[in-house]
Amino acid sequence: MSQGLRTQLEQGIQALKLELIPAQVDLLMSFMDLLQKWNKVYNLTSVRDPQEMLTHHLLDSLTAVPALLRHVNTLPVEEGKRLPLLDVGSGGGLPGVVFAICCPQIDVNCVDTVGKKAAFIQQVAASLRLPNLHGIHDRVENLKTQYPVISCRAFASLVDFTTWSRKTLAEGGIWFAMKAKQPDEEIAALPADVQVFHVEPLKVPGLDVERCVIWMKIK
Repeated sequence: MSQGLRTQLEQGIQALKLELIPAQVDLLMSFMDLLQKWNKVYNLTSVRDPQEMLTHHLLDSLTAVPALLRHVNTLPVEEGKRLPLLDVGSGGGLPGVVFAICCPQIDVNCVDTVGKKAAFIQQVAASLRLPNLHGIHDRVENLKTQYPVISCRAFASLVDFTTWSRKTLAEGGIWFAMKAKQPDEEIAALPADVQVFHVEPLKVPGLDVERCVIWMKIK
């Protein structure tokens, strides 16, 4: 991957005020290499151009990391343990792999119904030596474990996302949905006991697009 792309990534990280060490930047670049390589065979994403992959996937996912960390840092975690997070419909590992690289204190579990996508996540975890990253090939409705944070990025409507993953949300847990512009119709369609308690606008470095995180919980 070119030095120009790395520089752009580093500038984006700086703009987001993310405190990442050079080894984490190396991992993000290596992840992008793997995504490109496997994409040729597995069709993990429709984005093929490395420049577009950087802005529309990597930087787009990184934009949500500060918001996620602010929440995670308020949660109690047993010493020596990682906070479990479930990323639903992870596809090519966005944002799940990015979260795992940037937040070593989070145990990221990426669930996808497509076997080859879950296998790709497992491959990334092995190749990049990320012990806090796991690929799960299943439907989210079938999972038995409960998680204090459940995330998704452009996965489904808010109603479907919260309905399908409801049984896996731990008591007092939150949903963290990355969306393009604020989806007012989807918010209005949510069941009465699902509360949107915060809509956080996001700015993607180098992209003039609307992005936000919808924070939800059960009342």
